[in-house]
Amino acid sequence: MRNIKYIISCILFAILSFACEDYLDKQPDDQKTEEEVFTRYTEVNKLVTDLYSRSKVANRPLAWFYHFSSAAITDEAEGTTVEGNITNRFNTGDWSTMSLAGSNGQYWWDIYAFIRRANVILEGVAKYNSPDNPLEPGSLEKRIGEVYFLRGYLHYLLLRSYGEIPYLDHSIDPNSSMDFTKESVHSIVEKIVADAEEGYKRVPGAWGGEHFGRVDKGACLGLIAIARWTAATPLWNGAKEAGYTGERVFENEYTYDQSRWASARDAAKAVLECQNDGKLRYKLYDTHSETDFNDDAGENKNESTVYARLWDMYYDMTAFQNEAVWFVTKDKYEGWYGDMYPPSRGGSARQQPVQEQVDEYEYISPDGYGYPVYSAKAKADGYDDGNPYKSVKRDPRFYRDIIYHGAPFRDGNNNPATVDVATGSDKINASNATKTGYYHRKYFRDSWNRSGSVSISAPPIWRLPDFVYIYCEAVNEISGPNEEIYQKVNAVRARSFMAPMPPATKTDKNLMREYIKRERRVEFYYENKRAWDCRLYVEPSNEAELIKEQAWRSAGSTNDERSQKYWATGLRSYPKSQRMINGMRPVEDPNGKIVINGVKYRMERYCVEERVFDVPRHYLFPIMETEIQRSPTLVQNPGWN
Repeated sequence: MRNIKYIISCILFAILSFACEDYLDKQPDDQKTEEEVFTRYTEVNKLVTDLYSRSKVANRPLAWFYHFSSAAITDEAEGTTVEGNITNRFNTGDWSTMSLAGSNGQYWWDIYAFIRRANVILEGVAKYNSPDNPLEPGSLEKRIGEVYFLRGYLHYLLLRSYGEIPYLDHSIDPNSSMDFTKESVHSIVEKIVADAEEGYKRVPGAWGGEHFGRVDKGACLGLIAIARWTAATPLWNGAKEAGYTGERVFENEYTYDQSRWASARDAAKAVLECQNDGKLRYKLYDTHSETDFNDDAGENKNESTVYARLWDMYYDMTAFQNEAVWFVTKDKYEGWYGDMYPPSRGGSARQQPVQEQVDEYEYISPDGYGYPVYSAKAKADGYDDGNPYKSVKRDPRFYRDIIYHGAPFRDGNNNPATVDVATGSDKINASNATKTGYYHRKYFRDSWNRSGSVSISAPPIWRLPDFVYIYCEAVNEISGPNEEIYQKVNAVRARSFMAPMPPATKTDKNLMREYIKRERRVEFYYENKRAWDCRLYVEPSNEAELIKEQAWRSAGSTNDERSQKYWATGLRSYPKSQRMINGMRPVEDPNGKIVINGVKYRMERYCVEERVFDVPRHYLFPIMETEIQRSPTLVQNPGWN
């Protein structure tokens, strides 16, 4: 099914705007009292629905900064200067305890306000013994379970950005003194797990009809697994050994403990084995065959480069029903297409992929396995950096996610065309054009051409591959690779028609780790993951990445020369230090293999910009000075004093 209108009817509840008289904030005297609200099921239900809506804005995957995703503050993408130049302010170090750009409900002050609402609901229901829904008995208990989940989820979002935080399980009078103290991340995780378990007891195994999209048991298990995995990653589990130099309040609790990986393994396994009505709750989306390249209009205008399955997995109702563990609806509309399209299609290229991301898409070797283009094997297999997109067949996800020089795409009249970043409106650094040599493609409905409406509910917050990777990573960290995790990772790859990992990964722990991390990066491109993952793995302080960064700086006298010679002499990935991004530009060459309008080109690497990522400061977001003033017992995050 390709009709995106299912989102409107099936999960409308999550985005409806209720005219709810809300006593949670100070209201005029003619508004409903606390007692009047909590002695009526309909009013309690409105409050819960309002909490859903607020939880949505706290973590919008496509618009974490309201106008921008988080991709452009990491080595996934570059952002333009429109709408206050939000992401570039982060990349130049222009954020502080006095100012954070792009406020969208995702920062400290808003999320704690949402948590307060959750606590008031739980306390009000208990205090007034709120009645159940007479038309649908059992509804109140489900609403209570949903609120427990949402409270834990909101604390997880705070942990993700700020690390050590106060965990509030009771309402706070906003007019009283606020003597909050931080807790260890591991203590916070246990409380998130407890809230998720309370939710699990009360919510159903799955929802159908108009309720589809509410919290179910799988979402609760998902929250537990994500929290456990976060606690097992190096930022909170072996930070000093990984290169972290900050001193957090509970720094002594963040030494390495393998049991945290065991907890993450078991929690992820619970998601993978979650059942509803005696059947597995989740399975990978596998509609469409390997011969189907039709787009949403039923046409193959992409030269058989993008599989129908890879487009539809973000729109088909079947995909959401079977694979989405937790998601919010209607993240963006047709205006997002206009923001992201290349200029030749009337767009403004708001965020553009960078070379660091492109290099992570593997190629399919003649031996039938997938390898990175920066591997020693790549050149022998025919990889040509002057013709990087067609000299070898890249991971099919690349052709869905990235628009490159020579890519088949549609023009402003919706006819087949070839993207040209050397000339015309799409030329690198032209008005509203790319700075990196690439344009974003993921989530596009290729036939849409700035007429009619489009509703985008992608991507889910968590989907099944999240938990496949967590489980496989945890097993690998505990006991090394085995056949089971080899097959599980390959199943996700096969869903995208990608070749399996080489057999060597079954016996090499470090190689398996490398492949799993690369899988996360490719599978979750532009899904609001990378900005957090690079921090969780302490990559900007990692010794191996620092060695690569130094090698890059020593490779030449200009940044462009460094980026070219670093690659040519080493065939290795660019450093994941978050202190630079690179691009690829076409150069006319009579021997070039890329031909557009009779002109031959080869591709050439170049440095787009250097960025600021100060360690340990930029691993965690700062607590605003105003919050410290309100609660002097709070300790600022490392590096922000």
